[in-house]
Amino acid sequence: MTNEQPAAARPQDTTPVSAEASVVTAGRSGNPISWVRRLLSAAARWETLLLAILAVVVYEGMQISPYFLQLDFWNSPNFGASVSGTMEVAIMALAMTPIIITGDIDLSVESMVGLSGAVLGVLWVAGLPLVVVIPIVLGVGVLGGLFNGLMVTRLGLPALVVTLGTLALYRGLANAVLGTSYVSNFPSELTTFGFGYVPGTAVPWTLLAFLILAVVFTAVMHLTWLGRQVFAVGKNKDAARYSGVRVASLRTALFAVSGLVAAFAGIVLASRYNSVRADNGTGLTLTVVLIVVLGGVDINGGKGTIPGVILAVFTLAALQSALRLAGVSSEYQNVAIGLLLIFSVITPQIARQFRVLVDRVRSGRHRPVRDPVPGEVVR
Repeated sequence: MTNEQPAAARPQDTTPVSAEASVVTAGRSGNPISWVRRLLSAAARWETLLLAILAVVVYEGMQISPYFLQLDFWNSPNFGASVSGTMEVAIMALAMTPIIITGDIDLSVESMVGLSGAVLGVLWVAGLPLVVVIPIVLGVGVLGGLFNGLMVTRLGLPALVVTLGTLALYRGLANAVLGTSYVSNFPSELTTFGFGYVPGTAVPWTLLAFLILAVVFTAVMHLTWLGRQVFAVGKNKDAARYSGVRVASLRTALFAVSGLVAAFAGIVLASRYNSVRADNGTGLTLTVVLIVVLGGVDINGGKGTIPGVILAVFTLAALQSALRLAGVSSEYQNVAIGLLLIFSVITPQIARQFRVLVDRVRSGRHRPVRDPVPGEVVR
């Protein structure tokens, strides 16, 4: 004998469901209002705003010149030439993005570009083949990035101060290696990468390299556990550490990747100019940070997307192209870039404060679906 009752004899829950609860359930499942809210949420994303800005800039550029979008990537001041001219900073921005998401920053990338170019030039003059020189140059970038990471994570020094110091250190090393001279006339294998196109297309090799790296960084940051750890560290380092994330090792590895990518950007710059100097890359750090922040990455860490950074690359290239076609001088172009940087920093802060205000108003007007049961904790 058991105490189990037949299914038909089991007591049924006859608690009436209120009309308000039915409306809420329907709204969550398939109510048109919920779809409208989803569309509004998608429209409010930073990437959507960037797409709108890019569309406006392209439209204005076409009004200035009908050749704005022509596929001549090298020989005219159009959109294609601007894209090709930003490939070094675009590549470095991909590696800078996870660093800023974790709450750090690497200001030494531009001097690493100069140091890698100097090492490339000296080793080439010494007679070493490119298949030996390029891995050595990339290794120099990894070592420089590791030095930054270890100083930040093992000694607990601020990344801003450390990389500001290595900004001067690596530039000094570049001057020590190459001096005031320059090296040019690199082999065709290198210059073809800088000036050539993918066979049968109008896509430069440098743009293809950027797109491949963009796919890799997008996959790692948004589809893997490693990317989730990066965002966790950016939101709360202590909580991430207690959750089992090796915070120090992760941050050090990100600095090493940044050094590696900066060295690769130095090779790209050398291939495009067909020459290297110790001062190669001077002033690129500001543009790299601009692209990252314009792409929607929170300068305080914890938020950002690689697709947003990719959109920022093309938006900045389109803006520079339109300004050049309009005859705007380089000084005023720098003013426009500075204003764009300020805009990209201030706008998310205003949006965040507005969202907090709306949430407060909505929580104050919220009515419960049913009356609370005596003793029930209402959240």
